[in-house]
Amino acid sequence: MYLLFDIGGTKMRLAISKDGKSFNEPKIVPTPKDFKEGVSVFKKLASELAGKEKIEAAGGGIAGPLDKNRSQLVNSPNIPGWIKKPIKEEFSKAIGAKIYIENDADVVGLGEAVFGAGKGYHIVAYLTISTGVGGGRIVGGRIDENALGFEPGHQIIACPDLSRAESREPEVVMCPSCNAPGHLEGYISGTAIEKKYGKKPYDITDDKIWDETARFLAIGLNNTIVHWSPDIVVLGGSMMKKIGIPVERVRYHLKNILAIFPELPKIEKATLKDVGGLYGAMALLNQKLIKLN
Repeated sequence: MYLLFDIGGTKMRLAISKDGKSFNEPKIVPTPKDFKEGVSVFKKLASELAGKEKIEAAGGGIAGPLDKNRSQLVNSPNIPGWIKKPIKEEFSKAIGAKIYIENDADVVGLGEAVFGAGKGYHIVAYLTISTGVGGGRIVGGRIDENALGFEPGHQIIACPDLSRAESREPEVVMCPSCNAPGHLEGYISGTAIEKKYGKKPYDITDDKIWDETARFLAIGLNNTIVHWSPDIVVLGGSMMKKIGIPVERVRYHLKNILAIFPELPKIEKATLKDVGGLYGAMALLNQKLIKLN
């Protein structure tokens, strides 16, 4: 029996897989802001899911960049109380089993590459556009090697002259999670859109607003594509839902922006909905443990 988890900035999802191909109905609760409480909730949910059976190993994602040992967060705008805490050690103690941890967006991307929209493609670029913006590069069905993780939401798409404060142009906005100027996240995330227009993104029905947001996303995708050279780009997160950024407009703007390559990679929406992280956790454990019995 194996435990799958997806710990985001707002919700925790846990489920059990017995065969490495499927998982049971997940338990979903708000993510505690306090780390000790988070460990306690993790232990309680794991116990409820496992019942009297033993958990042999657990794997999943957590919101924020991790250290090189994948044992603790080095930053996390949404759960700052978890930063530099011994997550891997405490989770392992809580369930009495080995733990494998990766960044949550990377794990969702892995799920989409192995089980979802990116299945069958060798190099998959995944971006999630939600409260914030994250993502990862998946190669050959595995999270690509990296030192501290992938943070495509913090690429700079507009840069002021930082040597002269008065030179800042109106279109240069501050990133809502790290307060740096010109980051992609400051133009397309749910937090940024709500701040700019004074209403929740799902209440915005103006096509012009969504077209402009699609153009900003296309600028970010241009950078992501020329750096990562993927076969397919998979777009997930709440901002890509029915009322949100239209993927066909992203494709349109990207065609007018990307000049160096003769053709675009495929641009598709994620298909695993809110449980992509659990599918990714299952794929991660399949890799780490070679084969689930």
